[in-house]
Amino acid sequence: MESVALVAPVTALEFAGDVLLAGTGPEVVAFRLSGGGPAAAAGRRSVLREASVQGLRTEPGPGPAARVAVFGGRWLAVLAVRRGGAGAGPLLAACGGGAARELRARVWEARWAAGGRLALALGGGTVALYEWWGGGRWLRQASCGGAGALRCAVLAGVSWGRLALAAGTATGNVVVWRAAAATAPQRQLCGHRGAVLALCYAASRGLLASASEDRSVRLWAVGELGGGDGAGTCLLVCYGHGARVAAVVLRGPLPVSAGEDGACLEWGGGGTVRRARRGHRGALRALALRPAGGRVATGGDDGGVRLWQPRREATEAVPAVAALGARERPRAVLLVGPRRVLVLDEAGGLEAFEVAQGCWTPVLHPAASGPRAVLAAAPLHGWDETLCAVAGGDGRLLLFALSCPGAATKLTLFEGAVHGLSWAPSPGLPPDTAAALLASGPDGEMLWLDVTHRPGQAPWVRLMGRYLLPPCKQRWHTCAAFLPQEGLLVCGDRRGSLLLFRCSSSLGWAAESTSIVNGGTDPVIKDSSNELEPSCSLHKGSLPLESPLSVLFGLHGKTGVTSVTIHGGYIYSTGRDGVYRQLRLRDQQLEVLQKHRPCKGLQWIEELHFTSDGDLLVLGFHADNFVVWSSRTGENIHCIPCGGGHRSWSYCSSPSAEVFAFIKSGDVMLYHREAEPCEQQVLLESLHGREITCVRRLGAVQVPGRATVNMFVTGSEDTTTCVLVLSENSRAAVPLARLSDHISSVRTLAFAMGPGDEGFGDEGLSALLFSAGGRAQIECYRLLCTGDTAAQSAVACQVMHVASHRLDKHWEKKKNRHKLVKMDPETRYMSLSVVPGTSTKQLPTPWKFLAAACSDGSVR
Repeated sequence: MESVALVAPVTALEFAGDVLLAGTGPEVVAFRLSGGGPAAAAGRRSVLREASVQGLRTEPGPGPAARVAVFGGRWLAVLAVRRGGAGAGPLLAACGGGAARELRARVWEARWAAGGRLALALGGGTVALYEWWGGGRWLRQASCGGAGALRCAVLAGVSWGRLALAAGTATGNVVVWRAAAATAPQRQLCGHRGAVLALCYAASRGLLASASEDRSVRLWAVGELGGGDGAGTCLLVCYGHGARVAAVVLRGPLPVSAGEDGACLEWGGGGTVRRARRGHRGALRALALRPAGGRVATGGDDGGVRLWQPRREATEAVPAVAALGARERPRAVLLVGPRRVLVLDEAGGLEAFEVAQGCWTPVLHPAASGPRAVLAAAPLHGWDETLCAVAGGDGRLLLFALSCPGAATKLTLFEGAVHGLSWAPSPGLPPDTAAALLASGPDGEMLWLDVTHRPGQAPWVRLMGRYLLPPCKQRWHTCAAFLPQEGLLVCGDRRGSLLLFRCSSSLGWAAESTSIVNGGTDPVIKDSSNELEPSCSLHKGSLPLESPLSVLFGLHGKTGVTSVTIHGGYIYSTGRDGVYRQLRLRDQQLEVLQKHRPCKGLQWIEELHFTSDGDLLVLGFHADNFVVWSSRTGENIHCIPCGGGHRSWSYCSSPSAEVFAFIKSGDVMLYHREAEPCEQQVLLESLHGREITCVRRLGAVQVPGRATVNMFVTGSEDTTTCVLVLSENSRAAVPLARLSDHISSVRTLAFAMGPGDEGFGDEGLSALLFSAGGRAQIECYRLLCTGDTAAQSAVACQVMHVASHRLDKHWEKKKNRHKLVKMDPETRYMSLSVVPGTSTKQLPTPWKFLAAACSDGSVR
């Protein structure tokens, strides 16, 4: 038998020229850093036999190849790393016989000394000079008494006479001594209240940084490490981590640290956090700094490696949110591209603020729309032209192009106020010249209007459909999207429900449409009465009032659905309940496949953006900030301090700038930041942040033109279940789906395999997945894995949540349960087994039965 580590915690990182080395278990993985472009995995080699890699040290000096000392536990090995594109052959190769050597004590630190030898800091306070080539030979060694139990060490000097050691101890002190005179520590730096876990020394500046389990980072002025008998001066004490600090490096005169709270922090001169980087799913264990370019690499317990670009100095300061100083009290704000802000005031007037000129321009007089108006805009030709719709409290609608507001179409929609107004791409019409407008009025009536733009003329409007929203207190729609292939319309309402309507008949999209405005170019009559304006009331009789085909009542709670997006044949909905859902259509019915909660604390999700490179961006409010969260990196790409959720706001992202406008305290506020390149690059995907408790092989998937890949499912104490691909050729693990419905640890997994599971067809690998664990919880999912040559992992995985069960669900429904005593213990499911069922008279369809072994000694 041979053990191969495919996914392991990252415990060491090191830059060797344009190559980044990562220690994962007993292996070393190399990544080629090609200039400013994306890095790529270029090699993997098993180095140590019985220990994890705890340190990687590159021999300084130029040349096409570099030697790297690899150590962990009692083991030591030397690798040759090919820099740049020089030479041929593997990127990683063994030196000195190729095999790792077991030494007599644990290796805490290694440093390249004169003559290509290695200076080693060993357990027990021993410093040794070691000749690693050939069979290995000890040249010099010395021990220092009174140092105590070591936890980390750092070496300085290249010759035995100048070799000095600084070691962190379990008592919280840093002791310093020279190898040539190691009878007792020369200096002792005191201040930490816990064990010192990491050290970094900058000889050119005479600075020493220390990280401790007391969650602090300290900066010391020590001068030459082996010279002088001074006690050393503490220059900086930094508190900001929420857990033990595991690694520290020096970028110039200031430290950068990584902690078990999963954060990488850059510190400022006053001991404050200058920049916080988050995204890993577990504790950070390794940190490396590349002097050329200042890039930082992080790795941790989740098995992931990330590369962080430094921000330009000109953009270090977060831009302030500026007040635009609207002349009237604003009611609604809307961004039209990154350089223009539309503001609708309480009286119904519309103004535009040009960011470049810094001035206001009137667009509409208040008499054109009236009070209690609502505003919506749809971009055409990119941002070259914009269709605007303003509806008032008297049921009137005004449609115009922003470049020519004088040529407008004015009509009456309802005999009461317009409550909801939104744009959507119109099915069957070119998106660069037309768009669909959805308007909600009294008694839950919603109209679908097709609006066509003609340069220099008033827009042309056709009434396409009428729909009836379900009865509720707040009866208007908030968002909508069309499914042209199915001839359906999906919309969300203010009650939090998701609705499906039929929007076409067998005669085609325009078979039942009615022309309201035939394209006249008359300007808006400011004081006209309703009799002089086209009215939808005259044409409503020709169209039936459609009822919904499918209703998911209160899907997002009582606070409303905020957006509906169609992507990849699936429907995605968001709401102010802090989750987004993936749905599909089945027999003209909406069916929820999965519920996602992006991150803790994001309670208001407004929109989803699917990027061209496959990332999913979630827009919403986290505490008192507006955030743009990336599902790929697990970090906030943008975080804008705005004070929290706002009734009216708008966000625009373009290749040139990131802009956010909102209304606060009766004024229009604007945040503007020039766009920057992506700061974070994921080199190794994160798996789990805590202990992996179970793993099951799902099966193999055939990918056309590629090798067969294996599918696995893992469960962890971090309450998640992960479906991943393991490739035998590249030996890399790629997560495909993360399931986060458990509220406690996942301890066991089970499969019910069966060809042609209902709803998925006969293609691919399909199965029912059961996961169980703490809090007596069982979750059931249906998985379908198929080959997809377009995907990075060559496999596409679709997950559908089928059912869930908890023993104490009755307890959660009890009133005043805080006054009662819960007598039943917290039962955990320890093991699951699936018993295939058969059809009987009592059960006419095939059933699956589960047997569960429980922590209370019972089998259920």
